[in-house]
Amino acid sequence: MNQDDILQTIVNTLHDTFEIERDRIQPQSRLYEDLDIDSIDAVDLIVRLKPLVGKRLNPEAFKSVRTVQDVADALARLVNDPAPI
Repeated sequence: MNQDDILQTIVNTLHDTFEIERDRIQPQSRLYEDLDIDSIDAVDLIVRLKPLVGKRLNPEAFKSVRTVQDVADALARLVNDPAPI
């Protein structure tokens, strides 16, 4: 799965789960300020994206995410890391 696939999956998940309009979801969109995602929603988002990685997720990998691109980057690192997390 490449970066574009991951980003598109995030967009689809944000739209389907939180009913955010697709045109509001850009790589630079800030989760809390621009998309109104609170901490509970952020956990729900990560749980829904877990199947992309196929292994246990370490919450530390997502501690510093602020934008949609940050989420995509964190997931890409986990997808491409052969070590179990």
